Amino acid sequence: MARTLTKKREQRELTVAGRRLDLRADCERCFGLCCVVPAFSASVDFAINKPAGQACPNLQANFRCGIHTRLRQQGFRGCTVYDCFGAGQKVSQVTFGGRDWRQAPQSAKQMFAVFPVMRDLHELLWYLSEALTLQPAHPLHQELNLALEETERLTHNSPDALISLDVAAHRQEINNLLLRASELVRAEFKHKKKELRGADLIGAKLRGSDLRGANLRGAYLIGADLRDADLRLADLIGADFRDADLRGANLTESIFLIQSQLDSAKGNSETRLPASLTHPTHW
Repeated sequence: MARTLTKKREQRELTVAGRRLDLRADCERCFGLCCVVPAFSASVDFAINKPAGQACPNLQANFRCGIHTRLRQQGFRGCTVYDCFGAGQKVSQVTFGGRDWRQAPQSAKQMFAVFPVMRDLHELLWYLSEALTLQPAHPLHQELNLALEETERLTHNSPDALISLDVAAHRQEINNLLLRASELVRAEFKHKKKELRGADLIGAKLRGSDLRGANLRGAYLIGADLRDADLRLADLIGADFRDADLRGANLTESIFLIQSQLDSAKGNSETRLPASLTHPTHW
């Protein structure tokens, strides 16, 4: 029986890993949507102002960034921490069948409106996929699978249907389910857990803190000192780690941590991460 359960778990993890490959950005198959759709203002993250729907001047005719390898040096740090979760290629190649907005300018407005909706749906798919790997959340796996299948179905809707979708309502429904999964996982840590959801921890001195099993959903950890902190089993969904110091921190079993959160933080080779994430090149 134990061998059967282990095999099923391994098969499930392989299935989830396969799904996640589609939730990673593939810029070769995208029409530079992240370089066009969002607006940004001149700041520490962006060197210039750019209105929504206007191509960044660094976007080339082949939809590649002309300064991709020098973004941070050129003042475009914000670009290096953006993750579309594969929504760019989905909109480009599936929703619009490979017709780009330059060759078919009449589709541009609609394509640009669809992109943020698809990005939200793909982010939810990422979190749902992770939740399905969490063994303590097993009692919810059937609900999680149904939610994942429904969200995936929505990503194949027509452009008009995607634009009219109430993403906020769908996100709230999924978030409630993810929170239940989080509670089951964090219950594995038997001691008192810190409730810091949405907390203002900007610049907080948390070096060496025991944050195991903490609820840090949506917490503001901008510039916080988290050196050598223990964040195992902590729920980090939506936590803002911009310029947070994660050197030596242990995030190995943290849940709902994504690559862009790490990309916005500071760390080093001693920062321990979940297997699905990587040390940013600028650390």
